[in-house]
Amino acid sequence: MSYLKYINDERINIARGLVRDTTFEHKFGAVPAMSIGVTGTVWDKSDTLYPWSAFNTSNTASIATTLANGSTSTLDNGKEVTFYGLDNDYNIQTETVTISGSTATTTKSWKRLYRATINGGTNSTQIRTSVNSTEVLRITIGTAQTLMAIYTVPAGYTAYLTQGTMSIQASGDATGDMFVRYFGTTAFRVGHSFEVAGTGGQYMYNFSVPLAIPEKSDIDIRAAVRSNNSRVTAAFDMILHKDTGNGLRA
Repeated sequence: MSYLKYINDERINIARGLVRDTTFEHKFGAVPAMSIGVTGTVWDKSDTLYPWSAFNTSNTASIATTLANGSTSTLDNGKEVTFYGLDNDYNIQTETVTISGSTATTTKSWKRLYRATINGGTNSTQIRTSVNSTEVLRITIGTAQTLMAIYTVPAGYTAYLTQGTMSIQASGDATGDMFVRYFGTTAFRVGHSFEVAGTGGQYMYNFSVPLAIPEKSDIDIRAAVRSNNSRVTAAFDMILHKDTGNGLRA
C-alpha cells in the first residue's frame, strides 16, 4: 500500500478523528478458566454471566482491592483507576478514582460500566468494582486493564459491527455466541453464533455489510466450553456514528 493510499484510507481517517460524528470502539475480553458445561460471559470472572441487572438502578461504584484468595489488601493504595461507561441517560462518561483499600467510591452514578484501566503502572491486587452490591468490573492482578467482551451503545449513536473474533487455549473447544439486547426489549437474543477449537486456530468473521446495532443496546459475548478449565478470548470492532451526524469530514 502506497503512503498516499494509506493516509486516504477511511479507516485511518476515523482513527485520526477526521471523520465528523464518527469514532470507533475495540472491545476485547478473556475469561481465565471456563468450566465444562457452563455458559458464561467472556470477562474477568470465570463461569459467570455478566450481571446486567445490577444496573437496573443507576448508582455510584465502590472499589475494593483484594489478593487472589479474596483477602483485602492495600498494596495498590494511591494508584489511580479510570472508569469508562454510561450515565443514567446512556451518555458516555469517565471518572478517575484513587484507590484506598475497600473505601474508595466514584462520585458519579453509572447506568453501565464497560472498561477500567490503571494509570501509570500495573496492579498488584485484584481491583473489584461493585454497583448496588454486585461486582460489575474486575481488573485481574498484573493486567492494568479490564478484559470484558461486553458493550452498550451510547445514546445518540449507532454501532456498526465490522468484525468479531474468538479463540480458545490449545486442545480446547467451545461454542461462542454474540448476544444482543436491543433497547426497548427485555431479553438478549443471539445475533451471531460460531464454533472455535484450539486445534483449529481462532475464529474470525468479517461482516461484508456492517451489522447495525442501535443506541442503548447491550452486547454480551458468551462461551460454553466442552473441555474443562479453558481460557477463552473474544474481541469485536465497531464504528460508532452519531445518529444526527452527516458523516462528512471535519
